[in-house]
Amino acid sequence: MADTTVTTQSGRAEAVPDPVTASVADTERGFWRRLRTPRRPRIWFEILLIGVSYWTYSLIRNAVPEQRAEALRNADWIWKAEQHLGIAVEQSVNHAVNSVTWLIVGMNYYYATLHFIVTLGVLVWLYRRHPGRYAATRLVLFATTGVALVGYYLYPLAPPRLMNGGHFVDTVMVHQTWGSMASGDLKHMSNQYAAMPSMHIGWSLWSGLTIFALASVPWVRVLGLLYPTATLVVIVATANHFWLDAVGGMLCLAFGFTVARLWYGRLPYTLPRLVPVAPPSPNRARAASTPSRRAVVDGDRRDEERPKAPPVGSPHGEGALPRRE
Repeated sequence: MADTTVTTQSGRAEAVPDPVTASVADTERGFWRRLRTPRRPRIWFEILLIGVSYWTYSLIRNAVPEQRAEALRNADWIWKAEQHLGIAVEQSVNHAVNSVTWLIVGMNYYYATLHFIVTLGVLVWLYRRHPGRYAATRLVLFATTGVALVGYYLYPLAPPRLMNGGHFVDTVMVHQTWGSMASGDLKHMSNQYAAMPSMHIGWSLWSGLTIFALASVPWVRVLGLLYPTATLVVIVATANHFWLDAVGGMLCLAFGFTVARLWYGRLPYTLPRLVPVAPPSPNRARAASTPSRRAVVDGDRRDEERPKAPPVGSPHGEGALPRRE
């Protein structure tokens, strides 16, 4: 509907907004405002969302074609680029750590487990202690993971341990540990050529920054910063990633923060810790102040059943006039 034109007494035409159009616009603005307002998370919905999201992520990641030839060419290019930049230390770190059995075995299990345990632990902590920041911080994680899937599809990359002539040690195979979904009997369950970007770095940096920004205990905040640093050493020492894969994970995380900043208008960590109590909607407030039709009918029925006082001036009423004899 268009705006209604009204002619005033002075002869000038003024446009009066159509009430139906204005109501629809207010409803749409209210809908988007509610979507962008933090609300109390629901435990059943969060468990379902995280489970379905990770299943979808794994399905898409593993469905990306394993373009082995292209992935190996990209790995050669990355390795040469790092050598040109003077940062190609992955092989030295890999061989040095592999010579200490207890250390490399611990890193194998670190690589296989903490990636999931710490991320889920931070999500639970946010849910319980920072419900007002939970949805926005979770959006950062989901957006980071989503854009990483695009990287896996567009840029297949072999990890250093699978390079031809790279002389890297596959630490899981050598030490017979359960430490990588892409080694041993588990290699057929995961795409081995999805190394760029590194979500071990993306997720660990998300967890570390969240802990550092929101934790109140100083030593816990320090651990938050040490966690992604240790993860970076682990992914290189186990020959699962190049340094530049970590840079790709950082760029994906920056994208995730940008999405959350645009959606909520603020960085997740600056939102209120608790969810504000929303005032009642105008319709609900009007309904609470207006008696229902049934209440009105019941009130009228009670008035009809109540005995009425005799009118003033009747022989039996209090205000009756005395009878003249």
